[in-house]
Amino acid sequence: MEVYQIWLEIGFFAIMFLLVLILTYVLNLKRYKKKKLKSIGEINYLVMKFNLDIDRLPVRKMLLPISILDSLIMAFTASFITLLPIALIWQLMLGFVLLFALIYALYEIYGRHYVKLGYVKKKGKK
Repeated sequence: MEVYQIWLEIGFFAIMFLLVLILTYVLNLKRYKKKKLKSIGEINYLVMKFNLDIDRLPVRKMLLPISILDSLIMAFTASFITLLPIALIWQLMLGFVLLFALIYALYEIYGRHYVKLGYVKKKGKK
């Protein structure tokens, strides 16, 4: 791989990362301001999987890290898949698997972080 191709891929990753970051952050911020916390899927996933208390969570502070995680997942997957010299159908299948693996792994780490911070629901509270 030549040097200009590497810089092209780095540029593609950076542009993709920034575009997705801005888009997801703006959309999540709009939902938060309209008090539509139920429509932010990533927060709902974390609340259900890790039994977090939505009333105690710092939802406003969670919007930026969630947007960063989403943009990192999408930009890395797209950049990695375009590097592979294989047929398009194989790129799509590998990208699909990689996408879900990254979502699971990164949100698992992020959810465990909030469990350690003590945002788990109390036993008697429904």
